[in-house]
Amino acid sequence: MAFTIIFLFSTIEAQQRSTNISLSSSLTPTGTNSSSWLSPSGLYAFGFYRQGSGYAVGVFAAGIQEKRVVWTANRDDPPVPGNATLSFSGGRLVLNIPPDQNTNIADVSESISAASMLDSGNFVLYNSARRIIWQSFDNPTDTILAGQRLLTGKQLFSSASEGNHSTGLFRLKMQDDGNLLSFPLQSPDQTWYHYWESLTAFTGNNITLNLDDKGHLYLLNETGGNTIKNLSAAESSNDGKIYRMTLDADGIFRVYSLTLDPKGNWSVMWTSSEDKCDPIGLCGLNGYCVTNDTEAHCKCLPGFNFVDPKIWSLRCERNFAAVSCNNTNGGSAGFEMMREENMSWEDQNYNEDKKCKKLRLPLRYGRRSLSTSQVAFIKVAKEHLPSPPERTKKELRLETVLIIGASLVTFAIMVLTISGFLIYRNRVWVYKKISEKGYIEFAGDIVLRTFTFVELQQLTNGFREELGRGASGIVYKGVIPYNQKVVAVKKLEKALAEGEREFQREIKVIGRTHHRNLVQLIGYCLDGPNRLLVYEYMCNGSLADFLFTHERAQPNWEEKVEIARDIARGIHYLHDECETQIIHCDIKPQNILMDEHCCAKISDFGLAKLSKAPDQTKTFTGIRGTRGYVAPEWHRRLPITVKADVYSFGVVLLEVESVWTGAAGMTKQCLKTGYMIVMRPENWGNWWGRKKRWT
Repeated sequence: MAFTIIFLFSTIEAQQRSTNISLSSSLTPTGTNSSSWLSPSGLYAFGFYRQGSGYAVGVFAAGIQEKRVVWTANRDDPPVPGNATLSFSGGRLVLNIPPDQNTNIADVSESISAASMLDSGNFVLYNSARRIIWQSFDNPTDTILAGQRLLTGKQLFSSASEGNHSTGLFRLKMQDDGNLLSFPLQSPDQTWYHYWESLTAFTGNNITLNLDDKGHLYLLNETGGNTIKNLSAAESSNDGKIYRMTLDADGIFRVYSLTLDPKGNWSVMWTSSEDKCDPIGLCGLNGYCVTNDTEAHCKCLPGFNFVDPKIWSLRCERNFAAVSCNNTNGGSAGFEMMREENMSWEDQNYNEDKKCKKLRLPLRYGRRSLSTSQVAFIKVAKEHLPSPPERTKKELRLETVLIIGASLVTFAIMVLTISGFLIYRNRVWVYKKISEKGYIEFAGDIVLRTFTFVELQQLTNGFREELGRGASGIVYKGVIPYNQKVVAVKKLEKALAEGEREFQREIKVIGRTHHRNLVQLIGYCLDGPNRLLVYEYMCNGSLADFLFTHERAQPNWEEKVEIARDIARGIHYLHDECETQIIHCDIKPQNILMDEHCCAKISDFGLAKLSKAPDQTKTFTGIRGTRGYVAPEWHRRLPITVKADVYSFGVVLLEVESVWTGAAGMTKQCLKTGYMIVMRPENWGNWWGRKKRWT
């Protein structure tokens, strides 16, 4: 059913004229008569509402899904039956309960001539002069609405529960001194019994608690008209909303807002406390409060049980017979002191200077909190000591699952640990095996400086400046401290066996060579699993950088010819002038470095092969080198000779002449298709017109 809410911003007198309730009308909870009188907009109603097994009389929000009760008449009377009647009789508003029980709804000194249910939620009674003689706003129960005030000396009393609006366990009082305090219901108006206060004592005269139409809750000095304290902030706009402040059944008072929609629900705008155990007295005598997932739960002290487990506030009673102090038979043998951690009682505070204080039953306002270090000792009969709770089938099943799971996890960890140890030991054994075999071969005829890994870390400043990276590792810049010589440190990062073989191969090959067109190897590092090579530093980078970087000026023809000569001299030395012939296997611009004088030097001998005789050939199972630069023999699985390096040199030569990075890819495609490589005519002129010899 759809409701249309119309806001009427007229004066109270206009409301009175338009909302008069006929004195001849009557209400009944059931039957053909109406059960309530509505306000003009239908938002609020006065009449019967359902409570427990019967009905009660009060004001409630009617035009929304959640019919929240905001005022109750004679709230501590028992619910009335369905045949009760509410009517005006003899100048009084009377609730008649058959057969002959009559109760006044409002205590008035004059005869009632008219009544109104206003859109503000205020139910008003008038005399014959149209003067208000009674209104629900002056007699609040647990709620104040927008435009309503809690006057000095007045109180709000919480409801017993959400569905039972009889008087509950807590009260909120606007004291004469201007302080607003929350108390347990039965406590006196003394400051040390409160559990919340506004701290506004003696700050003004006739201070009242007010709620406006934007949800702003504040304390107002009636004498001066100034605000003493703001409790909740006002919303920027109240369009389509109503507000209320309620002292809830849990002892905390909150400001609620509601969007005027048929399916709208009340939502909390502000709360006096986030700790639901703050209201003292929630758990009754001999009980204590503990929070669990922000919700308050009540428990009984050891040796006590709830009178009614469903109603925590009733109290906890002792589950054993107390022994008289004059009884000489029992002594202390029949009792034991139970220790309870983190306990406190608001009305009987502990002395925390290492002294204890005996407390008499009943104990009130107890709570357990991790924020306190106080300890309680409770005297309990031995036969009534709390036994461990019997575990359910679900708990036993869960325990079994946890034990099996823990066992499996432990077993898996043991397997992983043993496997890791075996793998590590195997890796170390492989290193030793490869290293020992290799060291025997080259340790005797190579004289190079050895470095520790820590030394190389220091001279490269923690491997900070990277010069480049290749297939077998990364090259870093370093400085040898004692002579300030700049070096390049190559750190191998390949797989175990392959990286070890490349490391030993490079030491074997370049360690026994010495030529101006080969990069000089200064030293090496064999430190545990760390394999590093130390070379002379080439400040101009690689030939690829030298030729193809746009920021660098292109070399002229004479410089290109000199570069080609340097490469040719280096290859010639490897093939014909070394004691043992060396096939480089990876001649390409990236492996040719340029020093400060633009002299080209061949580097990266990680794929090189030693041949015992100049005419020796060798068949390899895998291709060595870089695509586009490798000779056709590699693809056809033919024996590899020094001609493989000559082929790679030819591709590099074409790139040097043409300054074209696509030469390697072009030669590869031409080999596949059978076409010739044709040089551009303008480059032929440069090549032959200068009639330069290359050797």
